Amino acid sequence: MKNTVTDILLEALGRAKSKGELQLVEMPAIVLESPREKSHGDLATTLALTLAKPESKAPRKIAEIIVSNIQDTGGIIAKTEIAGPGFINFTFKQDRWQQTLFEIDSEGAEYGLRNIGKGEKVLVEFVSANPTGPLHVGHGRGAALGDALANLLSAVGYDVSREFYINDAGRQIRLLALSVWTKYQQSQGNDVPFPEDGYHGSYIEEIAQAFAKLHGNKYLKVPFDDCVDVFGDFGKESMLLDIRTDLEAFGVRFDTWFSEASLLKDNSVQRSIEELLESRNMYEQDGALWLRSTLFGDDKDRVVVKQDKSYTYLATDIAYHRNKLARGFKSLVNIWGADHHGYIPRVQAVIQAFGHPKDSLHVLLVQLVAILRNGQPVPMSKRAGNFVTLRDVVQDVGSDAARFIFLTRRSDSHLDFDLNIAKEQSRENPVYYVQYAHARIASLFREAETRNIAIPTKDAVNISLLGREEEQNIIKALAKYPEVVEEAALAYEPHRLTFYLQDLAGLMHNYYFKHRVITEDAALTAAMLFLMKQVKTVIKSALTILGVNAPEKM
Repeated sequence: MKNTVTDILLEALGRAKSKGELQLVEMPAIVLESPREKSHGDLATTLALTLAKPESKAPRKIAEIIVSNIQDTGGIIAKTEIAGPGFINFTFKQDRWQQTLFEIDSEGAEYGLRNIGKGEKVLVEFVSANPTGPLHVGHGRGAALGDALANLLSAVGYDVSREFYINDAGRQIRLLALSVWTKYQQSQGNDVPFPEDGYHGSYIEEIAQAFAKLHGNKYLKVPFDDCVDVFGDFGKESMLLDIRTDLEAFGVRFDTWFSEASLLKDNSVQRSIEELLESRNMYEQDGALWLRSTLFGDDKDRVVVKQDKSYTYLATDIAYHRNKLARGFKSLVNIWGADHHGYIPRVQAVIQAFGHPKDSLHVLLVQLVAILRNGQPVPMSKRAGNFVTLRDVVQDVGSDAARFIFLTRRSDSHLDFDLNIAKEQSRENPVYYVQYAHARIASLFREAETRNIAIPTKDAVNISLLGREEEQNIIKALAKYPEVVEEAALAYEPHRLTFYLQDLAGLMHNYYFKHRVITEDAALTAAMLFLMKQVKTVIKSALTILGVNAPEKM
């Protein structure tokens, strides 16, 4: 409806300009919003107020000019009125809203999924946890966000790949190896002290035990430096298997697992440095190599190769993002923890240094999650030692509840996750409330089947019977779904779907309690079942994008 009204307004502006009623040196952006007051119509625009200054006219006069030039050739507008200083309000004909039900019935699962991406390649890199310990709930929130966003972008026509970047080079892997080596030595009777900065938690003992089961005492008293790679590789692969297992239980799978170490092995880092030196976006000073990141908006230039010729963390990130761009991705989405906020300008500088637009990179930050039980903080995981793991949460409340609740807030806002609420069968539990709406409709269909009442087709239903306020509210919410999907995709904000679903579920539950759907009136029953069918379709569509099940029974 917004697109249709936008076209009507653009045509009206064109007529006003051709008549000389408006100058319109530049065509304005048209913004349409749903008014808070129902009496103000279905859509409203401040277009006349926007044009007041450039046209040197009173906004209300401009509104009158625009309205006088509107031609509703499609016959969808019931009323157009000017309100206040120059707001233009539109009210649509009831039968136009009802046509939405036919559109949903015809398009089915494809309803609302416009092809705005047109096959553009997008890489969504998320989770990317160090393979040195179990996934914590912050990783889980990032996983839910990344997977839902990838689903969302795919649904609207982008060619999306999911990638996990394995940080398997550098000090953290050596420290993992030392931690496992120490626990192995201790398990074999060699009493060596555990490193002060080693990784704690029972998972290190589990890895050491698995190593001992495979190798016996072969590495007993073998100096660490002589077997660091053996223990490092075993520890890393053990943790990656652990991470994969937890993510798959959470419904998250990746197209690519990209190794940081591979960038060093194939000289990608060195080639990236040489390319930047050649383009003069890198320079040498005081024996170090610096990225000229201030050219691209960073607050200072960044060291890439230190005086001792060792690489900084930025070096492999440069090579990694060069690799992403070389694979033909037009948009790169990185999902990072909120503590990486200061790192964004330097990576944006890298993108530009390789000749790509700054907005090729989109960084979404994920804030911390507080895990509660009855409002009280949950004790740390025994296995991880110092945090609550994603596995603990999924085993406690299930994947659906965890995913949905992780997506009930903007990713960059703090989230309190109460495990008890996530298991309640009440309106307080948002995922239960939405899933139950879907299951409740399915139960209506089963009841209809036992009474030999068929779910009507569009050719056998009189939707003009759906004139009650509750029915109109539901239809208008369904009509808004394509807009919600498109705006969520363009803003990289899948949480908008959870907001939408909770509103739609609320309308459906309210309707169910107010009106008996299966009645003695066959025509009205058919219309109401037809309405419920479309609600069920939209709920399932949005839940599928979020990676949450749409159960038939609960």
